[in-house]
Amino acid sequence: MADKLIISVSELSKKFGDVRAVDNISFDVKENSVIALLGANGAGKTTTIAMLLGLLVPSSGKISIFGIDMLKNRYSALSRINFSSPYVDLPQRLSVYQNLKVYSQLYGISNEKERISVLADDLRLNDLLHRKYGTLSAGQRTRVMLAKSLLNNPELLLLDEPTASLDPDSADWIRHYLCNYREQTGAAIMLATHNMQEVERLCNQVLMMQGGRITDAGTPSELIEAHGRDSLEEVFLAVARKAPPQGMK
Repeated sequence: MADKLIISVSELSKKFGDVRAVDNISFDVKENSVIALLGANGAGKTTTIAMLLGLLVPSSGKISIFGIDMLKNRYSALSRINFSSPYVDLPQRLSVYQNLKVYSQLYGISNEKERISVLADDLRLNDLLHRKYGTLSAGQRTRVMLAKSLLNNPELLLLDEPTASLDPDSADWIRHYLCNYREQTGAAIMLATHNMQEVERLCNQVLMMQGGRITDAGTPSELIEAHGRDSLEEVFLAVARKAPPQGMK
């Protein structure tokens, strides 16, 4: 049986004045998959994610999530989606527990105490629960934001730099956690990251963006082979610098 389609994007564009931040992109995301959205700063990744979340209205094109037209009825899908970014802060003066409780109520979580307890255990937050969010290190905030994004057991998880500011051991542990979450729930995960080793380990599909367009798509191994490189990091640099594949002039 074919995997269910979670995201379907067709001819999606976004203009800011004369600047076309996203330029006529199309892609699909299936359940139980991890998709990387790669590109240099300004490639259009954040704008694409913002449109998927309904934070930005597209200039043209279509977005369907769970078969729901996000331009007409996005509120029907939002309870099944969540998002995490180290660049979006929570209220500084609230404790970690208070923040998670507020978001549990916003998401309509009926068993909020139990859910927070499970995530605190899973993400090693028990020692942080009663500390004010503003006193945490960058790495600790990353783990709290991930916990926030998992409160509603999302079927679609959108992650911006999910292991930013984490030490190598913590980052590796988070990657394993996300893999287990996908395997246990069948959720689709889309992440924007500059960590190419992370993409090679986590992702079964890569969309490479440049100048608002999708310029390459495939598995990490397919892209490495197609560009004649030894790693996805080399592919990324070649695309970003518009360098020809090895053996070509």
